[in-house]
Amino acid sequence: MRKEAIEIQLELAKTRCRGVIDRIQALPAFANNINASCQRTLLRLAQSELSFLCRSSSTLNALSLNIGHIEAVVHILQQPFIAGVSRVCKPISPSPTTSNGQKCNSLSKGVHVDIICTLNGNPVWILVSDRNPKYIFWNQSNKNKGLKLRIEELLVAARSSAALKPSSIVLFFSIGLSSLVYEKLKEEFGAAELELELSFLDFDFTEDSESDWINVLGRTYREACILEIKVFEIRHAVEAELSECDVKRSCLVAAEAELSEDHTERNMGFSFCSLISRMEFCLLDVKDAEWTKLCNLFGSDDFINFDTTALIALVSGISNGAAEKILATPEGELRQRFKGNYEFVIGQVMSEIQNPIHVELSCILSGKRGIICESVFLEFKDLVAMCGGPNEKLRADHLLRKLKVVPDYPSDRMMSLPTTRKLAFKNKVAFGTGDYWQAPTLTANMAFARAVSQTGMSLFIIPHKPRALTGD
Repeated sequence: MRKEAIEIQLELAKTRCRGVIDRIQALPAFANNINASCQRTLLRLAQSELSFLCRSSSTLNALSLNIGHIEAVVHILQQPFIAGVSRVCKPISPSPTTSNGQKCNSLSKGVHVDIICTLNGNPVWILVSDRNPKYIFWNQSNKNKGLKLRIEELLVAARSSAALKPSSIVLFFSIGLSSLVYEKLKEEFGAAELELELSFLDFDFTEDSESDWINVLGRTYREACILEIKVFEIRHAVEAELSECDVKRSCLVAAEAELSEDHTERNMGFSFCSLISRMEFCLLDVKDAEWTKLCNLFGSDDFINFDTTALIALVSGISNGAAEKILATPEGELRQRFKGNYEFVIGQVMSEIQNPIHVELSCILSGKRGIICESVFLEFKDLVAMCGGPNEKLRADHLLRKLKVVPDYPSDRMMSLPTTRKLAFKNKVAFGTGDYWQAPTLTANMAFARAVSQTGMSLFIIPHKPRALTGD
C-alpha cells in the first residue's frame, strides 16, 4: 500500500475515533441504559485508540484494528432493546465453584465479555466480533484460540457466576459469519438466531476544519449475524398444565368480576382511574401453581413488578390533584405537618406540576399486568394504614385489586449479592422477585439500582420520580 493511501486510511481511522467518542458521550444515562462507569470505560478505550493513531507514523502496521470493534459495541448499546447495561469490555473471573458446589476449572485471566445487560428483561452477556468472517476460526490455531474454546470458556464462567449469571450468551458478528462456523455453533452449542429489530445503518456527520465540506462516515450492519446460546432456564418447570382455553376462561372470570364493581371516580381522581383502567386484569383466581404457565403463555413482556415506592407514587395525594393545594398552604403549617420532610415534599410537588407522574407512567403501564411480592404487599399496606389519608387508602385498595401478589421468590443471582446498607435485604427480595419472573421493576429507589449496577450485575428497571403519602 502506498504511503499516501496509508495516510488517508490513518486520517479516516482518526475521524472514526472522534465520531465514536461523540456517540459514547451521547449514550442514554444510567436510568434508561448505561451507567457512568461503563461510559468512562468506553471513552477510555476510544481515546486510547485515537492517541495511538495520532502517535503513529505512516506505516501499514499503524492502522487501527480496534476502532471497528468499539463502533460495533456502541452500535449495540444504542439499540432500544438494550437496557440495564452494567459492564462493558471487561474480563469476568468465574467463581471457583458452581452454584451446585462443584469445582470448575479456573480461568486465571477470566473471560472477556463486551456487554453485560438485560435484553427483553433477561440478563445476558454479549460478545461482539468485528472480524472478517474468513478470519473467525472454529478450532484453535497458532495465532487464535478459536471460537469453540472461547464459547466453552464463556459457558464455564456463566454457569459458575453468581450475581452476574446470564440466562444466555448473545454473539454479535457485525460483518457476518461463515456457514461452516454458523453450523458448528448450532450443532455443538444449540445456538439459535435471535430475532431483533436491529438498525442496519450507522453513520455520523463530521465537519472538515480545512473546508466547508461535511463528511458522512457510515457503515452498514446488513450482513450482521446475531446468535443466542441458552445458559440455563430462569424459571423452574411446573408440572401443572393449563390449557389455553382455561387461561381465557380465567381472564373472562376476572374481567367480569372487575366490571361488576362500582367504577365511579368518587375521591380517587380521574387520572388515577384512567391509569388503572389501562392495565390488564391480574387473574386473581389463578392458582400460584399455574402462574408460571400463564407467564409462558402471555410472555414476560406483559408483566411489570412494582416495588413499594412505585405503589406509593401511584396513590399519593401529590400525584392525584393535591399538589396545588399543598402549595397554597402556609409554609409554617406545612413544616409542622411534614416536619423534617418539608423540603422533600415540596420538591415532589414541583416535580409533579412540571411532569405529572400518571401521564408519565400511562404508556408504560398500558396493557400490562402488575405483580408484587408478598413483602411489598405487606409493607405497602402498613405504610398506607399509618400515613395515608382516606383518599389515599381508597386508591390503595383499588390498586391492589389490579395486582397479582406472588410469593417472595428472589432470583439466585440477586440473593448472591451481599446484604449491606445500600443493598438492603428487603429490596433484594422485591427487585429479585421481579428478576425471577423476568419482569422489569417499576421503582423510584435509584440508590438501590445504582448499588446493584456497581457490582456489575445488570438489572431491568423502569425508573420514576418519587412521591410521598400526604394524608390526603
